[in-house]
Amino acid sequence: MESPGPWTALRCGRKRGRGERQAAPLRPQPEFPGCTPRHLPRGAIEHYEGRLEFWDADTEIAWVAEPTSPYHEQPVETLSALVDRIAAVRGSPVKCFGSMDLWLCGEHGRPRRILQADQSVYLYPERATLPGLSAMVIGEHDFPDVVLEVDHSTDVRRGKLGLYESWGFPEVWVEVPERRARSRARSRRPGLTIHLLSEDGAYQISPESRAFPGWRAEDIHAALNETTASAQTYAILERIGLALGAREGTGPDDDPWLRSQRRESFKRGRFRGRAEGHGSPHFALAGRGRLGRLPRQRARLRRGVRGSHRHRRPRLRERERLPHPSPPPRLLTGATGSLRTWRARARASSVRPARFRGHSNRMGEEP
Repeated sequence: MESPGPWTALRCGRKRGRGERQAAPLRPQPEFPGCTPRHLPRGAIEHYEGRLEFWDADTEIAWVAEPTSPYHEQPVETLSALVDRIAAVRGSPVKCFGSMDLWLCGEHGRPRRILQADQSVYLYPERATLPGLSAMVIGEHDFPDVVLEVDHSTDVRRGKLGLYESWGFPEVWVEVPERRARSRARSRRPGLTIHLLSEDGAYQISPESRAFPGWRAEDIHAALNETTASAQTYAILERIGLALGAREGTGPDDDPWLRSQRRESFKRGRFRGRAEGHGSPHFALAGRGRLGRLPRQRARLRRGVRGSHRHRRPRLRERERLPHPSPPPRLLTGATGSLRTWRARARASSVRPARFRGHSNRMGEEP
């Protein structure tokens, strides 16, 4: 039987979250194609800020994949933007940590092995124990709901994927971008593979995500490789966000930004509808001179009149018989009551208020 070596993996007791570690069966020595080995002592690893795929304390060897190209970083940043859209529709936040160190610590709390994920997504950050300032520590912090690995010039299946499985990460996405790197093997075809941790602790390939129900692997791959998100992608994101919100009893109105945008859109639509004559019958259009049914305050603002005493009828101090009195300018600009009503009342009373005595009548007679 082969003796335990430096690559012996440890498995977490729980499938998700924190738990006690227990020994797992031996695995073959992982490989990191596309990476360069570099000696990195234990005293320097905690302060190392560069990119690496894997580091082991027993050998003090770090496997580094530098430099990274924009084609490697594009799916990582795109996933963060897509997840933000889903979070807005769901109505609760989602946390992405980007390229985060994953520590498996030894007895004295110092890192024994380190992985570096390309993107880590927490669907419920308010419930989870999030990583600290340095890294996510196995056994102290909760596992991410989704980990993304981009195989632009590497192959995580031969190394990192087995470590993710032995450590107990619930869901890992392996993305091979459409843009092919020169060092990528021809056998690595573009596409996205979803690996879900089963009850027996082994990964199984699934056609759709468990964390994002209904999001299929081919749709995720298409969205990650789009320069600008298509209408189909937005429709899928909305459907997933609504499905997640239905589980939690939340929706778009629970997101502050979407709630503000919806209110502003409602105000603009209501204003435009009234301007086009599609509003309530209690509200008339100012352009047609029909302010008789507007509320008093709005009618006041339209005419620039202050105080409610101006809305009262003028007292009939003197009576003067006029066959057809002409309306005063105040009524032409929109006063309480329509022009037809005013003329009918004037004919019935055959009087004219003294305050309007300065206006001529229809017959051209002097007042």
